[in-house]
Amino acid sequence: MPISTRLKPNLYKDSVALMRIAEQLLQDPQIIRATLVMATPANKEILEEAGLLNGAAGAAYPSDLIIVVEASSQAAADAAFEKVDASLSRAAIQTSGSTAEAAPRSLSMGLPRLAHANIAQISAPGAYAGAEALKAVKAGLNVFLFSDNVPLEQEVAVKRLAQAKGLLVMGPDCGTAIIGGVPLGFANVVRRGRIGYVGASGTGLQEVTAQTHLLGEGISHAIGTGGRDVKAEVGGITLLMALDLLEADPATEVIGIVSKPPAPAVMNAVIERAGRAGKPVVVCFLGGERIGAPANVHQTVNLYDCAAACVALARRQPPVASKFAPGKSAQGFAATQKYIRGLFSGGTFCTEAQVALRDTGVSAWSNVPLSQASALPDPRHSQEHTLLDLGDDDFTVGKPHPMIDPSTRVARIAVEAADPATAVILLDVVLGYAGHPDPAGALVPAILKAQTGAQAQGRRVVFVAFVCGTEEDPQVRSEQEARLLDAGCLLGRSSTEAARMAVALVAA
Repeated sequence: MPISTRLKPNLYKDSVALMRIAEQLLQDPQIIRATLVMATPANKEILEEAGLLNGAAGAAYPSDLIIVVEASSQAAADAAFEKVDASLSRAAIQTSGSTAEAAPRSLSMGLPRLAHANIAQISAPGAYAGAEALKAVKAGLNVFLFSDNVPLEQEVAVKRLAQAKGLLVMGPDCGTAIIGGVPLGFANVVRRGRIGYVGASGTGLQEVTAQTHLLGEGISHAIGTGGRDVKAEVGGITLLMALDLLEADPATEVIGIVSKPPAPAVMNAVIERAGRAGKPVVVCFLGGERIGAPANVHQTVNLYDCAAACVALARRQPPVASKFAPGKSAQGFAATQKYIRGLFSGGTFCTEAQVALRDTGVSAWSNVPLSQASALPDPRHSQEHTLLDLGDDDFTVGKPHPMIDPSTRVARIAVEAADPATAVILLDVVLGYAGHPDPAGALVPAILKAQTGAQAQGRRVVFVAFVCGTEEDPQVRSEQEARLLDAGCLLGRSSTEAARMAVALVAA
């Protein structure tokens, strides 16, 4: 099959937009592979590993766009390139009546068109995103910084300046927020209500807001901070500012906090500030130890319990810890099949699954481990029980997040299912704005193929999954669950329950 490459010098396009163009090309059965990426060193390394990097692309600059098409014929490849040109042209020009208006390419170009804007949403390569955030803060804007791979020192500098100006910087690597009912990033469709959340984890915020909705209550605001905000170097600047905002908000009656365990000094500051809130506060530091807390601060150990406790307190009821069904051991595994392989699009769900396994006496390797003793030596090769965050920087440099583009997870499902040691593959399916339009549907062919391949070798691979989202999401929770059930998956009601089901399946 011929492989053809075209370059577009000095043409930057967002990775999400490029992924969508590639998906459109792949609808043509004559197109075997289609890739559109900026010519960063990381992207060129990925192309080289896939056998798609030629000399011209290898010499391209980071500001150049690389387009690679593998097709059944040169004519099909040429037609694909014409489609790419048309898509790029449509994206570059917005036509209103007979007047063509160039899309703004910078904050300075965009601000005059939205004179009353008070927040900038930034999604750019990490090397440039920090500078753009700094420009936004200097222009008097709050910031939702979706980009990852932003240097830590830039995050600290931007947040300190914003703090001095009374502005909020959500991120970097902030996947989710809901501000006054307006969703930002990967957010779910939830009703407005009296519970406000702040979280150093995007999928953690998605799960607690979705579970709150499913339990019949609603959300005032959900403020993301970015995962590094709770590190000692950053000092919890955004989290503490968010607590101030939620305390002052008359629509917020109960506050929930979701995060991995903060640095000790940050944790102390957060608990002390929560104790002065004058409102009930529910804290979920996933994987952390229980600590002494003021009477108005309630500690939970998983995301479902965090949401349930917030709902109970909003209804003037005492919080009660959930009881998850333990599940049953499975029959039909070969003697070699002993291990769980978790392939998560949400980093918080990966952490929560590790906690669930640890609490049942099972340790797991991970690229985002609870402790360095469990750090996976090579994220591209699983060993024993392994739980992976496929949205971590190791897997997303130069590529869309797996909640947008499922290709990384689809490929890893095939790898794990082919391993004779794999018994259970554990998955999350995350719904909401900005995500894949049919995430379960994108995984089902890989699940079915993996099951068939294992059966041909005398093995049985069991898939356990759970869905994060609501019935009102564009993807529709019940429809996503039905697709997974039809493919033979077992379903948990939450990340913790799904992980405990996986443990029960491999129990001797």
